[in-house]
Amino acid sequence: MNSEKKKKAVALTYMNGIDQAPYVTAKGEGLIAEKIISQAEQHKIPIQEDPALVSMLGKLDLNQIIPPELYQTVAEIFAFIYNIDKQVGKNIPK
Repeated sequence: MNSEKKKKAVALTYMNGIDQAPYVTAKGEGLIAEKIISQAEQHKIPIQEDPALVSMLGKLDLNQIIPPELYQTVAEIFAFIYNIDKQVGKNIPK
């Protein structure tokens, strides 16, 4: 038996002014999670590690918007990413 936990990943998308709320665009575990993380790294998308949040988001279907009870947590992550993008000089839509 393999005691090592499988890696899990969930990707969210949100376009301010277009989307009602962030929604799940990719999710998986094991090799799929590794591919999601690899794609994020290749595109210089910041990665936030939060196993509890990944577990909750992993229960959602693809293209499903996040439930209101996760808005605050996800908003904090998007704010974190926004600030990183701003610091490295990426163009951020207004």
